[in-house]
Amino acid sequence: MLDDFLVRAALAGVGTAIAAGLLGCFVVWRRMAYFGDATAHAAVLGVALALLFGTSITLGVGFVALTMAVLIHGLSAQGAAVDTVLGVLAHSALAMGLVAVTLIPGQRIDLDAYLFGDVLSVTRTDIAVIWGGGALVVATLWWHWSAILTATLSPDLAYAAGINPRREQLVLTLLLAAFVAVAIKVVGALLITALLIIPAAAARNFAATPERMAALSMAIGALSAIAGLRLAVILDTGVGPSIIVVAALIFAASALAHAARRLKVT
Repeated sequence: MLDDFLVRAALAGVGTAIAAGLLGCFVVWRRMAYFGDATAHAAVLGVALALLFGTSITLGVGFVALTMAVLIHGLSAQGAAVDTVLGVLAHSALAMGLVAVTLIPGQRIDLDAYLFGDVLSVTRTDIAVIWGGGALVVATLWWHWSAILTATLSPDLAYAAGINPRREQLVLTLLLAAFVAVAIKVVGALLITALLIIPAAAARNFAATPERMAALSMAIGALSAIAGLRLAVILDTGVGPSIIVVAALIFAASALAHAARRLKVT
């Protein structure tokens, strides 16, 4: 069954979307979209370094994303203007990566595959990495659910409960870096943040509790992955952008339904 490239693509897309759905809830709640952008954009530099040193793309992207995540976490802890720092780091890393990739000798590189994803070319090894990384993200968030949720709702309440909000922030930042490393193959560096925030934003319009929002976000992400793959096959478009288009349409429908429900109540 895994010999069929469409089946492999579907498995890779669903595995990535499930992890994105859960992690994306915290990205939305904590307003970490800029963190996601900075880490994802740095992934292109990781691709260049991996090609330069002849190592795994996932390893190279993971190293750079992890470095960026730790750097951002440290700078924000020192009270730096986070939005400015993130803007500088994100676009500088993206630009350096794009320049470095074109300067690597003896390499013909399809930049679109790293910027927008190339899920149709995933291998069995890629699927194992994606599902393994996704399982790590989901398991860690499940294990830290109460602590991270409390720190997200109120740092003061977290301190009163014996929880270190900075530690939980670091856990989220590291998980975000790990997710970027496994998701670049599916949606690419430019669309990773969209896969994180759009399903979660759509789920928020229907969910009454954090747990329900997380479950619904994962379901919307998985549905977007499968429907986006189908749409790409029918229209002969890029799979990564098609997945995001489907997720955006679901968000638009959820926003309209939420607005209609509020008008009906009033």
